[in-house]
Amino acid sequence: MNEIIRKEGFNFGFNPKACEACAGKCCTGESGYIWVTPIEMQKIANFLNIPLEEFKQKFLIKVGYKFSIKEKLISKDNYACLFFDEKTNRCTIYDVRPTQCRTFPFWDFFKTNIKEVKKECPGIIE
Repeated sequence: MNEIIRKEGFNFGFNPKACEACAGKCCTGESGYIWVTPIEMQKIANFLNIPLEEFKQKFLIKVGYKFSIKEKLISKDNYACLFFDEKTNRCTIYDVRPTQCRTFPFWDFFKTNIKEVKKECPGIIE
């Protein structure tokens, strides 16, 4: 049974089954920020079994007063989160991924930009 997820305020639904065939489009593309909160930083550091300070130094960049997960260049003008595995097209920290990742594709920006989210995500159902 395919369960379509719908959220109030969004004119589209999401079929999570589509993730199986997707090449991780939500984790790759143009450069951007993958925001993490202090609580999320600690959860990821614990998951990786490394001290928080080591996690911050190796995997984060500071942008103003916030932190973002670093990206890696995977091809010309195409970036990926450091925790995205291109061989498996999977997130290596999926169980502790940040809220930004957990809430995709239901971001406020996409409420009025359905065409944009449809380009990024094959699981979008109008």
